[in-house]
Amino acid sequence: MRQFVVIGRDVPIDPDAISLSDVPGAGRLDLLCRCVSAGVFLSHGIRESVRVHLVVADEFTVTFDSDTLRHLHPDERNVAARVRDALAAKADAIGHMPADVSPGVELRRMGLDATLDRLVGDDGRGPDGTLVHLHEEGDPLVDAEPPTDPVFVLSDHHDFADTEAAAIADRAERRLRVGPELLHADHTITVVHNWLDTDGYAEY
Repeated sequence: MRQFVVIGRDVPIDPDAISLSDVPGAGRLDLLCRCVSAGVFLSHGIRESVRVHLVVADEFTVTFDSDTLRHLHPDERNVAARVRDALAAKADAIGHMPADVSPGVELRRMGLDATLDRLVGDDGRGPDGTLVHLHEEGDPLVDAEPPTDPVFVLSDHHDFADTEAAAIADRAERRLRVGPELLHADHTITVVHNWLDTDGYAEY
């Protein structure tokens, strides 16, 4: 299983504030939608065993599971509609029990800390995988061994806040960078997928 946790600070939690005619205007929701598409889609297909978790305003986490997704298309408007539907169902997310939005899409009443605890525990090596922090000051990706069941965490168009960086640092096994240039979050996910697809650029 490959998992990506993407922090989205400015996306409104009020679904009525999300216009499908202006997806970027909803706190750069367009970037998060592209992260979902980069995470779960292939050309003319969908990846197996991938989850993308969008942490919205440090209050809710919307999860897309590639193995159970149905009727999702890679365009921003379609993905944004699923995010809006998820936020509209937030009353059904009670405690840490998720609200089922549609096949393959869930919403949990969890911010970043709780989401990381659920995925990797408080030591970064939990039941679902090993936490890897994607950061411009990390070690080069090409020099690292691909981890088993990785959980990658990355930020939207903002830098990591101090509290976020601390929460990640407490749990991350390693910090990696994908290259010498700063990339958009969705492009970073594509590079990481290629790194894993090729077993660390060793097999083509």
